[in-house]
Amino acid sequence: MINALDSTSTRPYLIRALYEWCTDNGFTPYVAVLVDDSVQVPREYVKNGEIVLNVSFDATSSLKLGNDFIEFKARFAGTAREIVVPIGRVIAIYARENGQGMAFPAPAPASASGEEGDEPSAPPPRMPLRDASRGNEGDASKVVHLVAVEGSDESPDGEGHAPADPEPPKPPAGGGAKPSLKRIK
Repeated sequence: MINALDSTSTRPYLIRALYEWCTDNGFTPYVAVLVDDSVQVPREYVKNGEIVLNVSFDATSSLKLGNDFIEFKARFAGTAREIVVPIGRVIAIYARENGQGMAFPAPAPASASGEEGDEPSAPPPRMPLRDASRGNEGDASKVVHLVAVEGSDESPDGEGHAPADPEPPKPPAGGGAKPSLKRIK
């Protein structure tokens, strides 16, 4: 009998399920990734230690959603790049069109030198999860509705599909407030 400590993570299974849900419903699946040295992405598109990647069929080739890594090839500003994301670094998967998806707890920060006694560095800032009914921070492992702002479907490489390196959603002009994540019950 396998106990909870010996079982595999549910994260890759949930990512695959939400990816399938997005594609079955005609939505564009995006993954938000907390970037560190184990993540192979174009660093020039990383902002505040995070990157949002379009993992739709039209934006990627050779996509593999494995138990340990998400791997694919994509074009960034017309240049083909190999992308490798450890599953543990994925902090959300959601549909671009309506923001529905799931957020995951951020991985525990590792110490810079790996020696005992070192204080771990603080993780990069993230958008807080909010429970709209109570106004307090929610549990990041629950299904959430991510507030999405409609963006352009034009790709920077001119190929007519959504880019693999979308800008993270920005608040509407004049609003000034950052979008927040809201838990759906």
